Amino acid sequence: MIRQSTFYICDMYKAISGDKSFKIEFVNGEINSGKLNEVSLELDIDKENKTRLHIIRNNKTYIADVLKADYESKTFTIKVNGSKYEIAVKDRMDELLKEMGMEGMAEQKISDIKAPMPGLVLDIMVEPGQVVSKGDAVMILEAMKMENSIKSPTDGTVKSIGINKGNAVEKNEILVTFE
Repeated sequence: MIRQSTFYICDMYKAISGDKSFKIEFVNGEINSGKLNEVSLELDIDKENKTRLHIIRNNKTYIADVLKADYESKTFTIKVNGSKYEIAVKDRMDELLKEMGMEGMAEQKISDIKAPMPGLVLDIMVEPGQVVSKGDAVMILEAMKMENSIKSPTDGTVKSIGINKGNAVEKNEILVTFE
C-alpha cells in the first residue's frame, strides 16, 4: 500500500484480516489522511524506513511495520504495535467484480514452467504427482556460471517433467507441466 508507483492509491479499500473487515477511505488519492471505519486517521511514512507507518487514530498512536507485501495478490503482513496481522486488500474494482460474479477471473492459470534462459539442469527437486506451493524450489538451472533456483509460480500438482538432470535446455523450453 505504500509503494504508490506499484499499487495505485484510490479512494476506498476494504481490508480483511481473519474474520474482520475494515473500510479504509482516502481523499483524492492522498495516503496521509483518511478514515478507518468512519473514524479519522492520519498516516506518516517513516522517511528512513519506508516500510514503517506512524498512525494516529482516536488520539492513539500506532506504529505499523510492513513485513511482507505482495502487490500482485494485494496481500500484506503487517505488525502493529507488536501484533502481527495478515491482511488482504480489495479496492472498488475488486468489489465490483465480486458483485458481478467475476471474482478471480483476472488470475491467469499457469500450466507449465519454461526455462527463463539457456542453461544446464543441475538438479530436479520434484517428481510427477507431487503437490507444490507457489515459491517452492522446483529445480536448479546453471546459466552463465551461476546456479539459479527455478521456483513454482503457482500452487499445483506436477503432471510431468520435460527434461532430465544433466540436460542442456534452451530459453522457453518447457521444464515442468502442471495438472
